[in-house]
Amino acid sequence: MGVYINPFTDFGFKRIFGEEDNKDLLIDFLNELLLPQGITIGDLTYKPTARLPLSAEDRKVVFDLHCTNQRGDRFTVELQKAKQTHFKDRMLYYSSFTIQEQGKQGPWDYRLDAVYMIAILEFMFDKAAAAQKVVGYHQISDVETHAPFTDKLTYITIEIPRFTKTEAELETNLDRWLYLLKHLHEFERVPAALQTRIMQKVFRIAEYTKLSKEAKQ
Repeated sequence: MGVYINPFTDFGFKRIFGEEDNKDLLIDFLNELLLPQGITIGDLTYKPTARLPLSAEDRKVVFDLHCTNQRGDRFTVELQKAKQTHFKDRMLYYSSFTIQEQGKQGPWDYRLDAVYMIAILEFMFDKAAAAQKVVGYHQISDVETHAPFTDKLTYITIEIPRFTKTEAELETNLDRWLYLLKHLHEFERVPAALQTRIMQKVFRIAEYTKLSKEAKQ
């Protein structure tokens, strides 16, 4: 057992990002991730992660994290350790629940809050695609002009194995987050490049010796 927990476990991921007392960590991470989208999250509200099927024949869905920001945007964050053949289809399927739950009975103009489906992956979709970016932003767009059809549905993929920067090469706060997620369970102490207030909190709550007996099991 190392000094710090592994964020690529269900417990480790939810310990860092899924607890109300640590909500500031998820806000900071998402704000860095969403900079290209021009979004700044001031606050988040955690929502139930279970989605019941529409009928007895349908499949129940349980998200890793599901939350909304102050203006109603909806964020589903999924962690996937093992490669799954149809994971992109799974992202589409999961996002459909977040869209459907916005439906209202009676008069309704069909206006939707924005949905962001975020996947943090410990695998690469295509190892042969050397030019593939670490973080990918995906929307529905026109086939010819590539103009967005709608900004209400965004898929963000983070392929952690593609992140190869060393500590000395870290430039942005998102770099620091990706470096931490990839290497946290390997560290024996806090690296100099990660000694910011928000990162130091991650290390405090991730320290294995400070966990309760129940959490260690």
